[in-house]
Amino acid sequence: MATAGHGSHTGVEQNCYDGSPAEVSQIAYDSKSSDAEHQTVAQKVNLKNAGEKPFMCGECGYRAADRSNLSRHMRTHTGEKPYKCGECGFRAVQWSKLSRHMRTHTGEKPYKCDQCDYSAIRKYRLDNHIATKHGGYKPYMCGECGYRTVEKSTLSVHMRTHTGEKPYKCDQCDYSAAQRINLVTHQATHTGDKPYMCGECGYRAAQRSALSLHMRTHTGEKPYKCDHCDYSAAQKGTLDKHVAAAHSGEKPYICGECGYRTARKSDFSQHMTNHSIENPCKCDLCDFSTVSKSNLNHHLATHTRDKPYMCGECGFRTGSIHDLSQHMRTHTVEKQVTPSSTSLVQESKGNMGRNVVHNSVAKPYICEECGYRTAKKSHLSRHIKTHTGEKPFKCGECDYSAADKYTLDKHLAKHTGEKPYKCDQCDFSAIQKSHINYHIATKHGGEKPYMCGECGYRTVEKSTLSVHLRTHTGEKPYKCDQCDYSAAQKQNLDQHRRKHTGEKPFMCGECGYRAAQKADLSKHMRTHKREKPY
Repeated sequence: MATAGHGSHTGVEQNCYDGSPAEVSQIAYDSKSSDAEHQTVAQKVNLKNAGEKPFMCGECGYRAADRSNLSRHMRTHTGEKPYKCGECGFRAVQWSKLSRHMRTHTGEKPYKCDQCDYSAIRKYRLDNHIATKHGGYKPYMCGECGYRTVEKSTLSVHMRTHTGEKPYKCDQCDYSAAQRINLVTHQATHTGDKPYMCGECGYRAAQRSALSLHMRTHTGEKPYKCDHCDYSAAQKGTLDKHVAAAHSGEKPYICGECGYRTARKSDFSQHMTNHSIENPCKCDLCDFSTVSKSNLNHHLATHTRDKPYMCGECGFRTGSIHDLSQHMRTHTVEKQVTPSSTSLVQESKGNMGRNVVHNSVAKPYICEECGYRTAKKSHLSRHIKTHTGEKPFKCGECDYSAADKYTLDKHLAKHTGEKPYKCDQCDFSAIQKSHINYHIATKHGGEKPYMCGECGYRTVEKSTLSVHLRTHTGEKPYKCDQCDYSAAQKQNLDQHRRKHTGEKPFMCGECGYRAAQKADLSKHMRTHKREKPY
């Protein structure tokens, strides 16, 4: 007994059932079994103490040392979640997971960093913080790419990006995932289950990470800081867009296979899948292969110096449609719409198996300025006017002109007073459907389904959200072709261009005063009405 008392912990475990009458009677009493059943239980105790796991799952082969662990495991197959949160309805398989979840309500963060004020709900997050912020040790390294991490389980998940293994299968469709959390998120598309709820506004999410991102709209937290200026963002993707738009378009992620560059790690990871999967398009002249026929055509030009894409303005030729689109922006003068400027010129090369592109696609009419495609020539002609500035449709009431009849008709409603869109809850009516949608959302509590992850701004239209996001990213895609000015919205660029052209389309009906901007005309009109704005 002295040896056992001073021996290893393993030794004590191995001797905890030694077949003594007291031990046997206790087992028999606990199990309330017959002698035969008792013998089986005793055998399992011995197996357990020998390091074996006698309880096995019939679904997947998982083995456990005791029945309670097996019962807990079986819930991963049955979907049973007996532990429920009284705050938001979240359910968990284990009590420990519910306890951890409750910290999202209480704000408790028991794991503290001893080098700064950071604290975390879970220990692995603290470990990751120390490793990334304070130069902590990351002992687990990937032999394929050098990726390092603080946890062995994280490395195991990472390795699936190289092997392509996706062990988590959906039982309702063919979807599979490399991580269990991705499968849980996917399954919500079948069940509609959104267990994570915001206590501030009732927003619900299918995954905890989405709720965490949402909570920043209430707290104002913006943990992602720009290294070049004082800008910060609530989401990493928003910061990446800001850096690319505001700081010289730096693109630090470069593909070693083909030279592709991007500002975002997520885009880079997505691109790399093009190299990791089977490439059906192979070059007959070398070992190059790709998933895309257009990429193969681009590559073939490096062998033949073939440049099938030609500019209808000056004869410039290139092997890439993207390069042609970039080139066309150098032609800033207004162009006459001709067949050469309304379709893509690509010569047929029989030996390369190429065809004339605009005869082989469902949308044969292509804009050389931006790559816009359409099935109808009339649609392309209308689109081209957005580049040339041509506005042939004139208003008979004022000097307003439009690029197409539809836009002119909307404008004419301002003169006629016609408002065809009616609110079914009050007397409000509007010229455009988007105005009535906005009215219902703001005045009658209508749904605003599109929300900004940075500040919580909501809107009824996806396009409006896209414009709003530029206030966070700093993106200004509309460039002036006469100076360095750029704008986040097209209407701002249109107003700016009037400084170069001298155009003043807004005229006062009282005295003939003209203005470049509608706001200036409105201000002027107060001089006639003797209106004092303040």
